[in-house]
Amino acid sequence: MTKKKNILITGGAGFIGSHVVRLFINEYPEYKIVNFDALTYAGNLENLTDVENAENYTFVKGDITSVKDVQRVFEDYNITDVVHLAAESHVDRSISDPSAFVKTNVNGTVNLLNAAVEHWKDAYDEHLFYHVSTDEVYGSLGETGLFTEETPYDPKSPYSASKAASDHFVRAYHNTYGLKTVISNCSNNYGPNQFPEKLIPLLINNIKNNKPLPVYGKGLNVRDWLYVKDHATAIRIVFENGKKGETYNIGGHNEWRNIDIVELVCDLTDAKLNREKGKSRELITYVKDRAGHDMRYAIDATKIERELGWKPSLRFEEGIEITIEWYLKNTRWLERVTSGDYLAYYEEQYSR
Repeated sequence: MTKKKNILITGGAGFIGSHVVRLFINEYPEYKIVNFDALTYAGNLENLTDVENAENYTFVKGDITSVKDVQRVFEDYNITDVVHLAAESHVDRSISDPSAFVKTNVNGTVNLLNAAVEHWKDAYDEHLFYHVSTDEVYGSLGETGLFTEETPYDPKSPYSASKAASDHFVRAYHNTYGLKTVISNCSNNYGPNQFPEKLIPLLINNIKNNKPLPVYGKGLNVRDWLYVKDHATAIRIVFENGKKGETYNIGGHNEWRNIDIVELVCDLTDAKLNREKGKSRELITYVKDRAGHDMRYAIDATKIERELGWKPSLRFEEGIEITIEWYLKNTRWLERVTSGDYLAYYEEQYSR
């Protein structure tokens, strides 16, 4: 008989989190899935309208930076496992307001860890604390090489420093208290439902509206791109089979220079909008480079492939086609996000 689980997914209304919530709801009908989200600017419950009435799903509005909120959700729902995705994640925002990133990414993670230690004491092996992190904690690569799970940490931005600190706290709680933990560090995600401050949805929205397409520096920075649904699948596999205390790197095997991404999205979007080929490339605007801008990220995902059998299902050329089609089809979602109207959805649905 499958043991009943009550899984807390933090940041479940966000981009990656909403895909994880949906997957867990569908894959684990016998488990209770509790979506815990503060609904800040990037948390959007409209990402989950297709599953919001599922019998095994509950949304709880709460803030991981609030000890009271965290303690309450653990107690009210007898939380047995945590998949922790809630985070401030935009590098530019971290440069303008580093303290917000310390508050959410470091203090918020410690609040969750403290609650797990308190509520699971004397039975740590029966529960899992899964922390979802980023490849940016490793710093920057040269033209060659890949990040492995043994790569030393060398964060270059306040965002990546706050994520590195949270990773260290998770490992410390595993070593100090015996808490059963796993960590995964992923490369750049793309796909449906991403808040349009990030590169790909920003490009699609600006192309659609004939607005400038900002490119940092010369656009030569290289990123490894991971389709969000492949990432969600990897998270489920790590949740199921990851080894206690281990770290798993999750990457897409899709390295692209930023300028090549921009030009590809321009051409594909022009084609889907029946525009003259090359027209949107005229919107490309080079802007001053970001402070501390890492030159290249690239993940070695050998470990998760070898030990857990996960591989990305899509090449970037396939995933980006699906992504562009989704944004062009879901214009109402995009308009509500860019206007801020999506923030009213919680009040409409949950405050009656």
